[in-house]
Amino acid sequence: MARKKEGHAGGHGWYVTFADLMGLLMSFFVMLVAFSTQDKVKLHMVAGSMRDAFGVQEKPAQAAVIEINGVPVRGYTKNILQSDTEDATNRPGPIAKELDRTPPKGVRDPRLTAAAASLRQALQDMPEIAALSRQVMIEERPDGLAVQLMDQDGRSMFAEGSKAPFQRIRDVLKAVAPALQRAPFRISIIGHTAASTVASDPSYGPWELSADRANVVRSLLVQDGVAPERFYSVVGRADTDPMFPDNPFLPANRRVTILLTQEAPSLPPDAAP
Repeated sequence: MARKKEGHAGGHGWYVTFADLMGLLMSFFVMLVAFSTQDKVKLHMVAGSMRDAFGVQEKPAQAAVIEINGVPVRGYTKNILQSDTEDATNRPGPIAKELDRTPPKGVRDPRLTAAAASLRQALQDMPEIAALSRQVMIEERPDGLAVQLMDQDGRSMFAEGSKAPFQRIRDVLKAVAPALQRAPFRISIIGHTAASTVASDPSYGPWELSADRANVVRSLLVQDGVAPERFYSVVGRADTDPMFPDNPFLPANRRVTILLTQEAPSLPPDAAP
């Protein structure tokens, strides 16, 4: 006797899969419509349920660094000075010590702005150091144009506790050296260190280290074409002038500042005292 051919009792198997897919799509669109008109009470209930399920961090950790386009800048929440609307700017606020200085009235020297643009362009023209540009901050200050070479977590400019520079700082200085040579300003170099909880060597501490790093930057710039007579001063300030006073241990406080300043006008030979 011939055996009967067995078939699917519920029809073809792909019907079931197709029906499941349609059901999922329908549920997805129903959720979209439901979330398009949010109920704030229910939304808070859902948020509270997820918070209880996954837990929360009771003590928020603040990095104390605000980054704009990858560059750490200094921001303040208090308006300490009354400024004229003519002096309004989109730049971040200065540090506390700079607040005591009264910026000069009148038009800023356009050569400073041109020098800042030239330095930024020099960094952009070298794609191989694009990542390093986040560790270079160029800002116009009341005392001149500052180019700050800063450390970041895991990316230091110098070896730990040493004046020996890494190749990354050599690349940055090589990029900005031509623009520094063209700028008609005198150059001062200031070295800074971050605060440390480890006792330093009395014979070679933060003062010596910051001064040596500043002098290394000077010598590298001379090698890259900056005339030696352009340098006005090379000093080390250790950890006495942190970029972030609220957290002097941040790596960004370890930096070398290249400051372009105008020379004071010379007195005529027949000037009376």
